[in-house]
Amino acid sequence: MDDLFRDPSAVILRREALADGYDDRTIRQLVRSGVWTRIRRGAYVLSDTWGSLDDVGRHRLLARAVLRTAHPSAVLTHVSAVAEHGGALWGVDLSEVHITRTDGKAGRREAGIVHHCGGLAESEVCSVNGLPVSGICRSIVELSAIASLESCLVTANWFLGQKTVCPEELVAMTEHVRFWPGTLHKHVLTRLFDGRNQWPGEARTSYVLWRAQLPKPEPQFEVRDADGHLLGVVDFAWPEYGVFLEFDGRIKYERLRRKGETIEDVILREKRREEQICLATGWVCIRISWDDLARPTTTARRIRAVLEGRRSAH
Repeated sequence: MDDLFRDPSAVILRREALADGYDDRTIRQLVRSGVWTRIRRGAYVLSDTWGSLDDVGRHRLLARAVLRTAHPSAVLTHVSAVAEHGGALWGVDLSEVHITRTDGKAGRREAGIVHHCGGLAESEVCSVNGLPVSGICRSIVELSAIASLESCLVTANWFLGQKTVCPEELVAMTEHVRFWPGTLHKHVLTRLFDGRNQWPGEARTSYVLWRAQLPKPEPQFEVRDADGHLLGVVDFAWPEYGVFLEFDGRIKYERLRRKGETIEDVILREKRREEQICLATGWVCIRISWDDLARPTTTARRIRAVLEGRRSAH
């Protein structure tokens, strides 16, 4: 029976457990005692594994459970494909697994699974971690059929920033599926995406600025002193206004943390960098956080006031 747990992150199907010597009573006891967690009908994982995962990780296990019992032609698509590709996800529903059957069977929704109908060319399917998954470009466009433009921008920018796709490929894919229903904003996405705004906080900030029709900033802008020495790279800048914007987020600070530093050390170092830039250039810094992104109208009003104030001063 030990073979069942060779991979502690594996999905355990009831039929496999029965074949390995378990019975339904034992399975129920394992679930009640907290050793196993039932993630869908007839599918279980070790509770320690389930408890250690975030929402995306749990979705990936659900997707594995679905594929294990799905039609052989099923391919993970939409948000489920993005998750398996390791893409950034924000503001999307992870409660349902999305699959597309390549045999042309009509779409439907049942028991936590969304079956999509549609022709998947062989070139649009790849293997990721041993699973059949729609390609990155296609999965981004698929996402645009079920998620908001802001959510799609987070995902598209992530893959572009990782350089796993290029802008031309993504534009070509949107043209290829231009008649898909529910994907009207995919064409807006191709005007907004920018791999320089790779991280979710920066992607969402760019969306807030666009929605508010604020002047378009330069992302990842190199600020230099009068002698041309690099003072730092800021998230967004309006050089003509003498204003730059920095997004504050724990993920960003984790990314910037050097060996032996605490998060507090990183924050202090970043604030000193900001102060150096302001003193050397006379520019003004705007700092925003996740909480500010949750109040886009108020945040945009604050940014607009700073820009207009600087324009008047100039």
